[in-house]
Amino acid sequence: MNPVTLRAVTHGVPAAALLLVATACVSDSPAASASASPRASTAPAATTSPARTPAMNIRLTLNGHRVTATLNDSATARDFAAQLPLTLSLRDFHQAEKIADLPRKLSTSGAPEGADPEIGDLAYYAPWNQLATYYRDAPYAAGLVPLGRMDRSGVEQLATADEITIDVAPGAGHRSGR
Repeated sequence: MNPVTLRAVTHGVPAAALLLVATACVSDSPAASASASPRASTAPAATTSPARTPAMNIRLTLNGHRVTATLNDSATARDFAAQLPLTLSLRDFHQAEKIADLPRKLSTSGAPEGADPEIGDLAYYAPWNQLATYYRDAPYAAGLVPLGRMDRSGVEQLATADEITIDVAPGAGHRSGR
């Protein structure tokens, strides 16, 4: 082998080895992805397809006051949105939430086993087929499926409300997600 060819080979081998190692570390194969550490990527996971809106704006009316709220992009929230508009009678539950019976059961496909609600949350309590709206902190509840959140300004109104009207916010459109 002549000196020029030998020099090209000896310089190219480390670069090729480095390229092989780098390529192996970023493999797109399912096996490589399954064994990867959850801390390997800091990029947020994509949660919606480009054709789907990530959330839906709705409007609540409590004691004559309009409050904005946003539904999440879950199967349960989409099923709830399909029932709108609704006017429901509210009952106080444990001095932390107002509950209302829904006209029909909602889909719980892909829903968590339960949730730890926060002030302002809208949720579906599947075992009793009820909408739950929170004006105080409440503990984790099995069977509770998060639907979305109301604007903080509605929390005071909710505490004393005995009826809620829920409809799609103007300009939000109505989507079924199917």
